[in-house]
Amino acid sequence: MNFLSKLLRGIAFVPAVVHGIEALWGNKSGSEKKEAALSFVSAAISVVDAVAAKDILDADKFQEGLGKIIDGVVACLNASAWAKAK
Repeated sequence: MNFLSKLLRGIAFVPAVVHGIEALWGNKSGSEKKEAALSFVSAAISVVDAVAAKDILDADKFQEGLGKIIDGVVACLNASAWAKAK
């Protein structure tokens, strides 16, 4: 599977990861939950392998971008009925 396909699958996985982390670690801080989500998503798209294969040229910027995606998903979920159901 090429890297773009892995990336898109990983991004599609973010809402489920965020929801699962919230269910497991709801009492942790937002930054701790974000780090956990980054770890799960990074593993799902094999970031370490992608860096080694030169699919990712700047790992720090890539992680920053993933963090922004996670922040966006959290903002959307918090603004939805999902957040109100708790």
